[in-house]
Amino acid sequence: MRLLVLGGTHFLGRHVVTAALERGHDVATFTRGVSGAPPDGARALHGDRDDPDALPRALEGWAPELVIDTSCQTRAAARNAAAVFSGARGPRVTGYAFVSSLNAYRDWPPGPIGREDAEPVWESDDDEYGPIKADAERILAAAVGGGFLTARAGLIVGPSDPIHRLGWWLERIARGGRVVVPDALAQPIALVDARDLAAWLVGMAEEGRSGAVNSTGPAGMTTLGGLLEVCREVTGGEAQWVPVAEERLVEAGVQPWVHLPLWLPRAVARTAWDVDTTRARELGLPSRPLRETVADTWAWLRTHDRPPLPPMAHLGEPGLPPELEARLLA
Repeated sequence: MRLLVLGGTHFLGRHVVTAALERGHDVATFTRGVSGAPPDGARALHGDRDDPDALPRALEGWAPELVIDTSCQTRAAARNAAAVFSGARGPRVTGYAFVSSLNAYRDWPPGPIGREDAEPVWESDDDEYGPIKADAERILAAAVGGGFLTARAGLIVGPSDPIHRLGWWLERIARGGRVVVPDALAQPIALVDARDLAAWLVGMAEEGRSGAVNSTGPAGMTTLGGLLEVCREVTGGEAQWVPVAEERLVEAGVQPWVHLPLWLPRAVARTAWDVDTTRARELGLPSRPLRETVADTWAWLRTHDRPPLPPMAHLGEPGLPPELEARLLA
């Protein structure tokens, strides 16, 4: 089938393109053309999603049957795609899988999050990530109708990840020595491998599935400490954990999730990854072994130049600045 990836040159989008090509689809990507080429075998269409004329112009002569949307960051982008795929300015599609976020929920973080239809989502017009994603879901669902699935993703990791949260831990642990860690290694964490999510999204579009799905790893799959231990095993680094109390980290100016990637303050961490993924599991979203994800990410880091942080990475470069680490270790 003709499958369009809105995005397709960064991280999750690249894995979607690869999965779609492996399943025999005729694949095109639609990007601004500034972040590199898609994987070999996909045709590259270019344009700015915020321009209402760009997408219909790019699709002239090539009408997709399926869409996987990994790149919607604005309400204008959602409205423009909706105008095309409602049939008003282009083809109707039989399956449209939209990558949203757990941030679309009004109460996440900290959660917990139950079944998708029981949790409130943002309904404000605030120009922030969560409300924008929630609005985009509504705009696109109303236009596409049946066959529209919204994947509310959580923490996505794996090879080709430009955000570099897991990557930073791998590189720091590989260097060895005394490593600052929060004294919260038992806090739960859940994640999904981008390759698992990508292949599943293609399958959901093929089947014309609809509705919202909490698309992350199962609750209780690991802890922060368990993840870091796997990083130490995979890299072979002789790292020694130096646990630092949350109060001291905050006092020193350490930013949760940024300076110590994947760490959340205890008040948030208790429930942030308590997310009901029953529907995702029923629909076949896999969860490969954590060690495989970590090992493949480490192998990719050692053989590829890391891509630049994408514009949506508004929190900034992840990792503990060396001078701040030195003060904490002292």
